[in-house]
Amino acid sequence: MMTKTAGHGLGGFNPVSAPDYLPVPLLRDLQLARLQQIVRRAYENVGHFRKQMDARGLNPDSIKSLQDISKLPFTVKNDLRDTYPFGLFASPMGDIVRLHASSGTTGKPIVVAYTKDDVEVWTSAMMRAFAACGVGSGDIIQNAYGYGLFTGGLGAHYGGEALGATVIPISGGNTDRQIMVMKDFGVTAIACTPSYFLHLLERASELGVDFHDLRVRVGIFGAEPWSETMRRRIEEMSGIKAYDIYGLSEIVGPGVGIECSCQCGLHIFEDHFYPEIIDPVTNAPCAEGEEGELVLTTLSKQAMPMIRYRTRDITSFVEGPCACGRTLRRIKRIGRRADDMFIIRGVNVFPSQIESALLAVEGTLPHYQIVLTREKGLDQMEVQVEVTAEVFSDRIGALEALHTKLESELEHTLGIRAEVRLVEPHAIQRSEGKAKRVIDKRNLG
Repeated sequence: MMTKTAGHGLGGFNPVSAPDYLPVPLLRDLQLARLQQIVRRAYENVGHFRKQMDARGLNPDSIKSLQDISKLPFTVKNDLRDTYPFGLFASPMGDIVRLHASSGTTGKPIVVAYTKDDVEVWTSAMMRAFAACGVGSGDIIQNAYGYGLFTGGLGAHYGGEALGATVIPISGGNTDRQIMVMKDFGVTAIACTPSYFLHLLERASELGVDFHDLRVRVGIFGAEPWSETMRRRIEEMSGIKAYDIYGLSEIVGPGVGIECSCQCGLHIFEDHFYPEIIDPVTNAPCAEGEEGELVLTTLSKQAMPMIRYRTRDITSFVEGPCACGRTLRRIKRIGRRADDMFIIRGVNVFPSQIESALLAVEGTLPHYQIVLTREKGLDQMEVQVEVTAEVFSDRIGALEALHTKLESELEHTLGIRAEVRLVEPHAIQRSEGKAKRVIDKRNLG
C-alpha cells in the first residue's frame, strides 16, 4: 500500500494564511472600516439599497460601530430575482470583468458580478482555504467542480494556481477518466461535491482501483450539505482527510469559509465576509453557540455588495478559540438549509437527519433518496437506501432485520414513521454535481 505523501503545503506556516491570525482588535477595526466603505458604496450606487436605507431614516454616516450593522436592511434572494439581471450592481459595466449565475432550476437565474479586484479577493480567499487544508505548492489538485456559470470550478481553479499548486481543470463527469487521471497524474488533492466523490469511490472499486493506493490525501468538498457521518464514511473508504468548504454565489462563490486541520468548525474569512447568526423568525441576534440562520455581509466586494444577505443556512458560532490559532470565528458545519426542510404530517424534516440515521446503521451504502407522495390527502414518505451487495444477497432474514432497524432508527430520529425500501447497489441514480436527495411528488397529477 502506498504512503500518502504530503505536499509542500504541510511543511509549515503558509504566508497566505497570515490574515487568518490577525489580532482580534485589529480585525474588528478593519471590519468596521470596510463595512462603512461598502455601505457608502451600496448607498451611492444601488437604488434598491438606497430606498431601503431612506425608508429607515438611515444613511452611510449612521454606521459608527460594528453593532450598527443590525440597523441595516436584510437582503434576500428575491431581491436578486426582482432586480434581474443587473439591478444590484454597484460598478459600471466597464469595470465588470466576469458574470456568473446560479444553477436555479426554476425561473431566471441569480446573476452575480465581479470586478478585477473582486476576482483577486476571491482568489485570495481560495488560496487561504486550500492552505488551511495543508494544500500548497507541489500539490496536484484535481478540480472536479463544474466550470461555466457555476462559481465552483473557476473559484477553486484560480485559488489553486495562485497558491502554486498544479491544477487539473477536469470539471465534472466522465468518471472513468477522472479515476485514470488521479492514478496516472499522481493527484494529491481533489475538489468536488461529496456525493460525486462517493460515486468516484464506488466506480474505482469496480475498476479494481483502491483509493488507499493512490496519492490523494485531501478532499475539499462543498456545494451541498453533508453530515459528519458521511465524512467518516468517506475517510474510512478512501484514506483521505475530508474537509468541508463553504460558499455561495451571492456572496462570492466557494471560499467564504473552510475547516482547518482540526476539523472542528469552518473558519469564516471575516476580513471579507462579516457573519451574523439570527433567529429566522424574530430576526434577533442569536447568543453565542445558539443555532440560527447565517447572515453574511461582503466587506470588500465592489461589483455587487451584499448587505446582510440571508443565506437560509442553519448553523451556530463555535465557542472559544480554535487549536490552530486562527482568530477567525468559526461556524458549525451546515447540516441543513431552511429551504431544504419539508413537512410531513406536521413534522419538520431535514434530509441531513435522515442521512445521519441511515449511515449510522451497518450494512447501508451512502446513497439514498427520499420520495414524498400524497395518498388520500395524507403525506407519505419513502426512504430508499442502497445496501451492500453482501447484505442484499444474504438470507431474507438479514434484509428484514436491517429493514426493521432502519425504520426504528428513522422513527427515533424524526419522531414519525417512514417507509424504508432497501435497494441493491447502483439502484439510485448517481449525480456528477449536486445530489438530488428529495423527490417531491405530492403536487403532481
